[in-house]
Amino acid sequence: MPLRSLAAAAALVCAAPWCAAQDANLARNLAATCANCHGTNGNVRGKDVKPLAGVAAEKILAQIADFKSGAQPATIMHQIAKGYTDEQLKLIANYYAAQKPAQ
Repeated sequence: MPLRSLAAAAALVCAAPWCAAQDANLARNLAATCANCHGTNGNVRGKDVKPLAGVAAEKILAQIADFKSGAQPATIMHQIAKGYTDEQLKLIANYYAAQKPAQ
C-alpha cells in the first residue's frame, strides 16, 4: 500500500510543471471562446456587441452575473455565462481587463 501512495505522489509531482504550463495560457484560451462575438482580444469590429478590451474586470463580472441571473436580457449570453465556473469567469474578466482597447 505505501508503494502505491508513493507512486501516486511521484506522478503528481511530475505532472506539476505540465499543469503550470497549461495554466499560463488558461485565461487567454478561455477568452478565445468569446472572440466570435467580442472580437480578438476583446476588440470588436462593429457596434452590435460591446467591446471587452480594457473594461474593468469587476464590471465584466457584474454584467455576466446579470446575464446568469436573467436580470439582463440576452439572446445567447445567459446560456454562455452559465457554462463557466466562477473561477473561469474571473480569469476571462481579468484577461479582457488587461487588454488594450483599439483606437
